[in-house]
Amino acid sequence: MKKVVIILSVLAIFVSCNQQKTIQTYIVEKQDKPGFMSVDLPMSLIQLNTDKAPLDVKNTYESIKKVNVLGLPYLNNDEAYEKEKKTISLILNDSPLYKKLMKMDMNGMRVAIYYNGVATDINEVIVFGYSKKTGVGLARVTGKNMNPSKILKMVEYLRVDSTKLGLQQFKQVFDSI
Repeated sequence: MKKVVIILSVLAIFVSCNQQKTIQTYIVEKQDKPGFMSVDLPMSLIQLNTDKAPLDVKNTYESIKKVNVLGLPYLNNDEAYEKEKKTISLILNDSPLYKKLMKMDMNGMRVAIYYNGVATDINEVIVFGYSKKTGVGLARVTGKNMNPSKILKMVEYLRVDSTKLGLQQFKQVFDSI
């Protein structure tokens, strides 16, 4: 009986220590909450302009499995804006899972790119951006052996029909970038 109690105690400690929040759990928790906009895009819905794309861009496209996008538009809601910005920042900066790749300003929006994995085998790329003009946004890109610099290069060869994907809700955010 004593062994069972010890085993259960060790198991409880292990499980409680492994409850660290990830960007994936954050997106799942928030995607159906009022005020948030969310879309999950399998790569089959994002078209690559194969006529013009070089081979390395085609390989990069094939390394990506899915893109999750979550946004909270800024509608003069300082409290919600600051709360979500802080929550996401804490997840990204306090977790050993995520490594910061770069930070930049893009048309008045603060943008940071993080990755999960090792430099030669990245399986998750997170793009986190915020501004009081647009709000708070996350893009989570999952795949295998991804290279963030090649993903950025690939973007210029993508074709996405927002009317077919239900992305009209993100139009204001995309237009301001």
